[in-house]
Amino acid sequence: MPQQTSDSKAKSAENSKKDKVTIVEFDDNHLLAQLVGEHDRYLARIEQALDVSVAPRGNKMAISGTKENRVTVKKVMLDLYSRLEKGMEVTEGEVDAAIRMASDLPASDGSRGSVSETGNMIVTKRRRITPRSTNQSYYVNSLRQHELVFGLGPAGTGKTYLAVANAVAMLIQNQVDRIILARPAVEAGEKLGFLPGDMRDKIDPYLRPLYDALYDMLPAEEVVKRLENGEIEVAALAFMRGRTLSNSAIILDEAQNTTPVQMKMLLTRMGENSRMAVTGDLSQVDLPLGVRSGLQEAVHILKGVKGVDFINFGETDVVRHPLVTRIVRAYGEHEREKKLNLKKPD
Repeated sequence: MPQQTSDSKAKSAENSKKDKVTIVEFDDNHLLAQLVGEHDRYLARIEQALDVSVAPRGNKMAISGTKENRVTVKKVMLDLYSRLEKGMEVTEGEVDAAIRMASDLPASDGSRGSVSETGNMIVTKRRRITPRSTNQSYYVNSLRQHELVFGLGPAGTGKTYLAVANAVAMLIQNQVDRIILARPAVEAGEKLGFLPGDMRDKIDPYLRPLYDALYDMLPAEEVVKRLENGEIEVAALAFMRGRTLSNSAIILDEAQNTTPVQMKMLLTRMGENSRMAVTGDLSQVDLPLGVRSGLQEAVHILKGVKGVDFINFGETDVVRHPLVTRIVRAYGEHEREKKLNLKKPD
């Protein structure tokens, strides 16, 4: 067998090196500058998250790393570039979302999620919102297709925010006549009686996250106007009793803190041409010891009921500060360890 010459060895090594680099070419250098970010900060974020090195070469990017990571980075960059081509902004949140969705396992049809897709975009008067994880994409689809949707999972996964955004879009498009936002006023270590003011003043702090979401979707003056004329109603769950909510987009937030009676009461308020989203985190129940969560019971009872869908969010869907993801994961591991220790025989 002939021995490989030094020239052929060098050529082989060069080819091997080339095989470990993926070149991605872009047409518009102005958009490419927005993609990499000021002082290449978005590019650095991609490199750090996916353990690659990306070297700019004019209008091309040379990606070095494992084959799998190079494929993922290429998808991330093309996804963000496509977003810019459509006139949409790219921020750190979108970069993180593109990384998250490109890294997710393929969907059932073999495709992967994308932050540049417009099919799942929610358009409100103040912003255009696209899902930032594959589960968020499923959630938006479900909100549009089902009468009752349960969004379950930890804080920061966009459960309530996307539900409010979808409800606002439906109101703007005249698909519903009003939005009903409800929360159980359950103390999480605080006591309502010691808060200043009348009952409304005491309850408003519990509803503040819902107001915040509304002001993110609509101009402030419009929120005030729609609140005054009843097109948008933000109320404690207790005020829903005895009503029939027709032609409405209804959202029950923090549903883990409802009792079974309260949950059944609200679910049976649904009237003609109404949609309901129920959001909650079963790991953060603030009910008195021994009181079963109405959300937990509803999940058990309504599985398989036609028109009802459940979307389960996890640690990887947290779209707040990256530290929040790590905090949620740490608490999740702690809870799992506690359960394992409880199961161990003495």
